[in-house]
Amino acid sequence: MALFEIRGLTHFFGGLRAVSDFNLTFEGGELMGLIGPNGAGKTTIFNLICGVYHPTQGEVRIEGRNLVRRYPHQVTAMGVARTFQNIRLWPEMTVLDNIRVAHNYKLSYGFLDAIFQTSRYRREEKGIDRKAEEVLEIMGLRDYTGELAKNLPYGLQRKVEIARALVIRPKLLLLDEPSAGMNLGEKEALIGLIRWIRGEFNLTIWLIEHEMRVVMNLCEKIQVLDFGETIAQGKPVEIQSNPRVVEAYLGKEID
Repeated sequence: MALFEIRGLTHFFGGLRAVSDFNLTFEGGELMGLIGPNGAGKTTIFNLICGVYHPTQGEVRIEGRNLVRRYPHQVTAMGVARTFQNIRLWPEMTVLDNIRVAHNYKLSYGFLDAIFQTSRYRREEKGIDRKAEEVLEIMGLRDYTGELAKNLPYGLQRKVEIARALVIRPKLLLLDEPSAGMNLGEKEALIGLIRWIRGEFNLTIWLIEHEMRVVMNLCEKIQVLDFGETIAQGKPVEIQSNPRVVEAYLGKEID
């Protein structure tokens, strides 16, 4: 059984077809890129997977279990985590609390447990602290545990957001333009970090990225979208020389 499968994924916004018959299979352990011009439908696909939108038609499965029509917290519980193009941290919260909040989807204690700090509440909160601190240690963020997220430089904020996704121990990690807003040095560090994360956490990683330097140096395979349709798929060297890809990005064919 494949780890993750998409079959015939199609979505309309009113009369506009945003995604058309999209197909993909991950056996497990891949590091794959999804690229295309602005408006090609890349982030829409991630939103369809994560339950932000419900597809017009098609199947999305992880380990054989259907993700279609699930809510985002249910998709997370089934092993899919993501980051966003625009960093979505709580700026006035500490780094530790930004990591801790990832566990909210599976808390079993109730409002009264929190008010009266029952044994169930204390037990769960202690476990959340332990898991958050473990990930911060692994990610090299231990020294920033008590720092407010807004006080961190951009590259570290991105690292915290990735750590928050990893704390739930996902099977599939979706990264939406992880290098957005980074300088050259931060992008080089990001390439190394993503490679390290895949090995350290035994993850399948799928990323959307506009920075070709990142995509070509990082991804083993690349899928290219244009107007919601897959126009190419293959290794980086194949994608670089594909006339349809060049046309989609530059607006004309090459001789």
